[in-house]
Amino acid sequence: MDAIRHRGPDDEGLHIASEVGLGFRRLAIIDLNSGHQPISNEDGTIWIVFNGEIYNYQELRKFLLSKGHVFRTQTDTEVIVHLYEELGPQCLEQLRGMFAFAIWDENNKTLFLARDRVGIKPLYYSLIDNSIVFASEIKAILADPAIRRTLAPEIIDRFLTFLYVPGEETLLKGIRKLAPGYYLLAKDGKAEIRQYWDLRFVKPSERLSFEDAENQLSSLLADTVELHMIADVPVGVLLSGGVDSTAVLSCAAEKTDKEISTFTVGFADSGFADERPYARLAAETFGSRHYDMTITASDFAAFLPQYVWHMEEPVCEPPAVALYYVSKLARNHVKVLLSGEGGDEAFAGYDNYRNMVWLERLKQVWPSANGAASWGLSQLNSWVHSAKVAKYVPLVNATFPNYYYSRTSTPYRYSGNGIGELYSADFLKSIDREYTVEPVRRLFSIVKNQGILDQMLYIDTKTWLPDDLLIKADKMTMANSLELRVPLLDHRLLEFAASLPAHYKLNGFNLKYIWKKALSKRVPNSILKRKKAGFPVPYEFWLRNNFKDQIREILTDRKTMERGYFQRAAVEKLIDANGDSGTYSKEVFSLVALELWHRMFLDGESVTLS
Repeated sequence: MDAIRHRGPDDEGLHIASEVGLGFRRLAIIDLNSGHQPISNEDGTIWIVFNGEIYNYQELRKFLLSKGHVFRTQTDTEVIVHLYEELGPQCLEQLRGMFAFAIWDENNKTLFLARDRVGIKPLYYSLIDNSIVFASEIKAILADPAIRRTLAPEIIDRFLTFLYVPGEETLLKGIRKLAPGYYLLAKDGKAEIRQYWDLRFVKPSERLSFEDAENQLSSLLADTVELHMIADVPVGVLLSGGVDSTAVLSCAAEKTDKEISTFTVGFADSGFADERPYARLAAETFGSRHYDMTITASDFAAFLPQYVWHMEEPVCEPPAVALYYVSKLARNHVKVLLSGEGGDEAFAGYDNYRNMVWLERLKQVWPSANGAASWGLSQLNSWVHSAKVAKYVPLVNATFPNYYYSRTSTPYRYSGNGIGELYSADFLKSIDREYTVEPVRRLFSIVKNQGILDQMLYIDTKTWLPDDLLIKADKMTMANSLELRVPLLDHRLLEFAASLPAHYKLNGFNLKYIWKKALSKRVPNSILKRKKAGFPVPYEFWLRNNFKDQIREILTDRKTMERGYFQRAAVEKLIDANGDSGTYSKEVFSLVALELWHRMFLDGESVTLS
């Protein structure tokens, strides 16, 4: 509990019985006075610890009262207890929200762990000696002296392939993630994991016109944001200056008569994309009290070790540093933040969706050109040494799934640029590429008969979203004792988006087509039509200029090299090549994050970067 105090500084609670111990750190959001956890049913036979929010809890409470259940609090937590009494594990199907919880059923001697459908809230566990240890963060599991800090070296290649760790495993052997949309039942020393939800791309109804779909989407968005505003504490909005966060602010302002606070971040150095003017425009349009801040290269360096510590899993997500600082600012004014995370995965907002769909179409209508196109791209890459060009060379002749398995680095083979193979010969022999990509390959088998766009949206919703973006969102905000809510990842909104024809989402070259049409009356035109940016942290510039010497020192010192993963010469070439062009900034950042992770979580060191 002490290890995750930052997740809940307001209160703590324990329930200890002969077979189970439940501990909780509370961030008080609803029913501030009587929402103490763990909480039980009337006779103390069912106990719960719960992290998250259930947005339809008032509706469920009315249903349970009609069934004769007796409540002692006004919390959404107690609703889950009685809903479990009524429905058992099937209670999950009725919950609308973000959650990770554990229920101890004394009568059945069963532990019930569950995670929300999309993976907004984390839940880790470890099975040891007929026991289970679980927590919202890995640090709390490692506080148990029975847990050994043992590296799972096979996961290193998975991280360096995807630049995050998809699937249920972590870099620590025996510590796993409960997958989104799954629950775990532990009884009699055994654990069984079952899926209760999946995102289905059903065949769209021909009767649903574009206009009707647009109207339904507008209504569903407004309803979802209104539910996400429920709280007994101040609620703010995280503004990136983009379409999605502005849409959330628009709906939030429409559904409350209270003043809304908004927050954004910019960077001290000139010449970088600055979201603040667009964020201020959105704030002025919808009348919010706006706050912004500036991050410097020194701020970035100072926080980098803490970034690794809070993330716990190596993830190449430099914008997380900006999210930490803007969350720290917001915590002075609010306790809950709404974010626009998730709109791109639901409605096809990334350039690679458009590029992949069109490239596959061209390959089908002009197959004879594949060889020439591949040769041409290879020649172009040999002249300009561009990673942006290089990534399309294998794509032309490869099947779509095989490309998408390793669409980042495969792994770090930059022979065309003279960098060569990064892995040492011995470590390379231990790599099993089939095992590396297995989590994504398994997911592809589920949607292999879907269209290419729906395949990509499904894969990213099941991997990139929970294992990268949502880890960042949860860990960086909770590091500041702040709850982040993501209304665009409400499962009803996701299911509606999945039911739409692909051309409603990607129309010609237009990304997020129906989404932007639905928002055209809400969002200022200058924001609606601007190029996507997010929080574009200028870490590439900083790595090349401000921290090049420190980066080289970390990645080439004796301790790093003795781990045996990489060739020193290849690492130095990678650093030099990035210093010249910035092309390999993600790769360099990932190697730094991996080494800092080793020093903190395996070596037990305190690390600084100055």
